[in-house]
Amino acid sequence: MWYPKELTATQREARRFEAVRLLRAGRVSQAAIARQLGVSRAAVCQWARQLARTGRRADLAQRGHPGRPSQMSDVAWGRLFTILRRGARASGFETERWTLRRIAVVAERELGVTYHPCSLSPLLRARGWSPQRPATRARERDETLIAAWLRRDWPAVKRGLAEAGSSSPSWMRRVTRFGPP
Repeated sequence: MWYPKELTATQREARRFEAVRLLRAGRVSQAAIARQLGVSRAAVCQWARQLARTGRRADLAQRGHPGRPSQMSDVAWGRLFTILRRGARASGFETERWTLRRIAVVAERELGVTYHPCSLSPLLRARGWSPQRPATRARERDETLIAAWLRRDWPAVKRGLAEAGSSSPSWMRRVTRFGPP
């Protein structure tokens, strides 16, 4: 019986060849073959038609993948990911941020493979890499200075606002909510 949820290409080919064997034997109906192999009657009918047209079992063999073959092997992808893990600065860039354009430059420079930056995204995603968004914070931000201001100066500013009959401005509420504890 052929009932696993997912079949490999080789298993699907073996199933088609079993159908050819049963069709050539001529003892079982197409519906019975379909039930036995776990496929639709239309699939068996299509295979029988193909077999009747050419008479060759090889016409039901698996075909290669369509499209251009990959430019990089698994070993080359491994080398690229090793380079990416080292960081963008190690590859000669000013910041640590990896962009598709930078990855394309590194792939060409280090591996001799040319990719358009837009075509890299699905390839990277298929191999488990996802785009990361950097945290948007000012480079000059000083957490200790912010904490000191919140402890020392903020209570006086808040008291002054309360005395004036005003609540704290929205940007101040944001600072206290997202600032350090």
